[in-house]
Amino acid sequence: MLPEFPPEKDGPENPKESIKRNHNKNYVLRKRVPRKPLDGDNVIFVTKKSNFKVQLDNCIDLLSKGEKEIILHGLGAAIQRTCNLAGQIQLAFPGTHEVEVNTDTIDIIDDLIPKDQDLEIDHSYRLQSSVHIRVFRTAVAGANY
Repeated sequence: MLPEFPPEKDGPENPKESIKRNHNKNYVLRKRVPRKPLDGDNVIFVTKKSNFKVQLDNCIDLLSKGEKEIILHGLGAAIQRTCNLAGQIQLAFPGTHEVEVNTDTIDIIDDLIPKDQDLEIDHSYRLQSSVHIRVFRTAVAGANY
């Protein structure tokens, strides 16, 4: 039988207070756009706001037109969507394309803009999980091996 522990009483009375980031009330948090690692026609950045079907169609078009590989990048909440996109690409090209997955943690710097002009601009640092998926051709479609 497991021992019973008394409930903790040190937490905030309102549970939503613990979820919010509590920055100084003298500053406004302005999130910076993260740096993009690569640039090119075969590099696709997946976000939660982007249309999944359009991105899937773009990836399939690139690979169908002879692109040897595409690289998908997802950050934070878009990691699941990025993995799903890679899986759908593999289903579209059965047996001819493989995936290589790399995970990473990146440093992100946010600006703290003062509400009062007497204060200086400050910075907030945080870590964000990311995924980089390389989808590459291993065999030509229709070839017999």
